[in-house]
Amino acid sequence: MPALRHGSSLAGEERRDQDQRRRGMKHTWYVTFEVPTDGTVLRRRHPRLTKTFETEAAAKDFARTKFNDGLIVTAGTINPHLPRASIPSVAIPAWLEPCGEVDPDQ
Repeated sequence: MPALRHGSSLAGEERRDQDQRRRGMKHTWYVTFEVPTDGTVLRRRHPRLTKTFETEAAAKDFARTKFNDGLIVTAGTINPHLPRASIPSVAIPAWLEPCGEVDPDQ
């Protein structure tokens, strides 16, 4: 395999990968939630906000709080984190249930 020259796309990609490893990608999960209206503005420019988290457990705790407040919540992993996860709003209740517990009403 020929040596990579400085400035080549592959060399640039390797540098970016090394930079990410050095800095570390701390936040791998996100939770997006609707912004509750306060009644002062007729139309909000950004009706949703997103917050990032280092762990799935932290993301779940935050999502549970927003979900219990009656807000629409979605969640997932931030690329390039693997395995990728995307939790739509209809799947949030199941995602928030503690592992191993089954809802007796279902």
